Amino acid sequence: MMPAGYELLAIPAFIIGVILLYKGSDILVDGTVKTALQLGISALIISVLLVGFGTSAPEFAISVGAAAQGESDISLGNIIGSCIANLMLVLGISAIIKPIDVSKGIIRRELPIMLAATVVLIVSSFLGLLDDYRIVGGILFLILFAVFVWFFIRCARNERIKIEKSKNGKTWRHIICILLGIVGVVIGAYLLIESSTTIAKLLHVSDFVIAMSMVAIGTSLPELVVSAMAAYKGESDVAVGNVLGSNVFNMLMILGFAALFVPLRAVSEMDNMLILMAVSFLMVPIVYTKNKISRLEGAIMLIIYAIFMLYIFIYH
Repeated sequence: MMPAGYELLAIPAFIIGVILLYKGSDILVDGTVKTALQLGISALIISVLLVGFGTSAPEFAISVGAAAQGESDISLGNIIGSCIANLMLVLGISAIIKPIDVSKGIIRRELPIMLAATVVLIVSSFLGLLDDYRIVGGILFLILFAVFVWFFIRCARNERIKIEKSKNGKTWRHIICILLGIVGVVIGAYLLIESSTTIAKLLHVSDFVIAMSMVAIGTSLPELVVSAMAAYKGESDVAVGNVLGSNVFNMLMILGFAALFVPLRAVSEMDNMLILMAVSFLMVPIVYTKNKISRLEGAIMLIIYAIFMLYIFIYH
C-alpha cells in the first residue's frame, strides 16, 4: 500500500495511471501485431503467451505477494474477481467499442483450454488441493501451466510455416515496444489499484470484497485497455487472446504459486468459483453466435458483471 497521506495524491495518480494505461496499451498492441508479422507467427499466439503474461503481472504481484504474507482472502479473491472481470467487463466493453470477430483458432483451441483450466480449478478446490493438500495442488497447477506454455510454443513453431513473414522493420524494436507497453500498463494499473484500495480501506470495506471488486477491476485494467484498444483497431485475435490467455495464467500459474505459500480457503469460496465457471461457459454460445461478440452481447455481459458486483457487496 502507499504511505500515509496518499489520499491527497489519489487524483493525480489516477490521471497519470490512465495516461500510462492508454499509451502503454497503444504501444503494446502495435508491437504485438508487428512482431507477429515479422516472425511469421499469428498475433493470436503472441497475445495469448506474451501479452497475456504481461497483463497478468499485476495479478501475480498482488496475489502471490498476498499469499506470501498469509492474506489468502486477497490472494484468491483477486484471481476469481479478475477472471470474471476479464470475461464480462473487459470483453463486454471491447465489444461495445467495436464488435469482435472470433477466429476459428480461438473457438477450437484457446477457449476450450480456458474452460478446461476453470474446471481444473473447481475440481481441485472441491478436493482440497488448494487447502489441505495445497503443495500437491500448487505443483499440479504449475505443471499444467508448463504444459500450456509448451503447447503454445509448439503451435507458434507450426504456424510459422503457414504465415508469410513481413520484411518491414526490425524485430527487436517491435519486441521492445511490447516490453515498454507492458511496463506502461502495469505501472498505470498499479497507480489506479492503490488509489482504489486506499479509498476502500477508508470506507472500512472487507479485504475479500476489496479483492473481488476494486483490486480485481484494477488488476484487470491492463487487459481492459489492451483488449479495448485492439478491438478499436480491428485486431480481434489480440483482444480475445489476451483475455483468455490471461485467465489461464491467473488460474494455473498464479494460484499455483500462491498455494505453495498458504492454504487459499478455496472451499469456502465455492459459490464465487461456480459463478466464474458459469460466466466462462457462457462464452461458448456467445462466440459461436456468428463467430462474433456483438454490441448487444457486450451490453448483456456488462449487465451480468454489474449484477455480480451487486451480489458481492450485498452478501459479503
